[in-house]
Amino acid sequence: MVRIGVRSVGLNFADIFALTGLYSATPQGSFIPGLEFSGVVMETVPGAHGFSPGDPVMGVTRFGGYASVLDVAPAYCMPLPAGWTFAQGAAFPAQTLTAWYALKVLGDVKPGQAVLVQSAAGGVGLQALHLCLKSGVRPIGAVGSAAKREFLRQRGFPEVVVRGRNFKNDVRALLGGQNLNLVLDAVGGRYQKEGYELLAPTGRLVVFGAAEFTPGRNRPRYLKALVQYLRRPVYDPLNLISSNRSVLGFNLIWLWDRLDMLLPLLEDLLAMKLEAPCVGKGFPFSEAHAAIDFLRSGQSVGKVVLTLPESTPS
Repeated sequence: MVRIGVRSVGLNFADIFALTGLYSATPQGSFIPGLEFSGVVMETVPGAHGFSPGDPVMGVTRFGGYASVLDVAPAYCMPLPAGWTFAQGAAFPAQTLTAWYALKVLGDVKPGQAVLVQSAAGGVGLQALHLCLKSGVRPIGAVGSAAKREFLRQRGFPEVVVRGRNFKNDVRALLGGQNLNLVLDAVGGRYQKEGYELLAPTGRLVVFGAAEFTPGRNRPRYLKALVQYLRRPVYDPLNLISSNRSVLGFNLIWLWDRLDMLLPLLEDLLAMKLEAPCVGKGFPFSEAHAAIDFLRSGQSVGKVVLTLPESTPS
């Protein structure tokens, strides 16, 4: 094991769903949320090769990340790239693995193809856009506001649509006749279904979240959730055969015990030498509730992180 003095923690929508009992992978009983972190190695046990006290690292954990000290198996840690802040390190592992698994493993995306990325200004969405460019893939972003579209344009992603009444036509106009091969969706509802309908034959819809079901601050919005559930997109297997399109879903946390799959994905990402991820807003650890509320609001861009003081207890 490697003992980490935590310096920053990445927030995810999985934290929100877990805290309100709506996340299938939530541990039984009391638990500490948090799936990714960065910090400094405090000590190691014999056999923890590759790390020494004082090394800056980032990594993933199956819950427990909202803490000042973590004991983590070395396989789930990686060096913090030179020049990155701890906040950027905490913003990297879970969201980038999610984007890459969706694009490479499930999406099987190829150079020259076109990908529609929903929630493109969020943590996973931004990383997906960068990974598309690194892979020779054409990314088209979809966001919920003109402000987020401008945010993406300023970051070098000009092909972005704002979700609205003419969503399908707006995406078609950007495509300019090119086929849409893949949709990455963590929104759900109408826009997920319309993204699916835009897919060319052999296209794939990859679903890894359902932001439309985001619970309220203290408890789920049961009536609203019921209406949304009844109106959710439903995909008939016979129609999938006829249209020659696929729908795939996943939850990254189920890769936790599959190091044979997880480690090659991490090696791919580190070899790409991606630029540091965008940290949209940081909160001190003492304001964790405010940070979660901000993420829940849907107003955030990039990653929301918690920061801890430099000195951590031993």
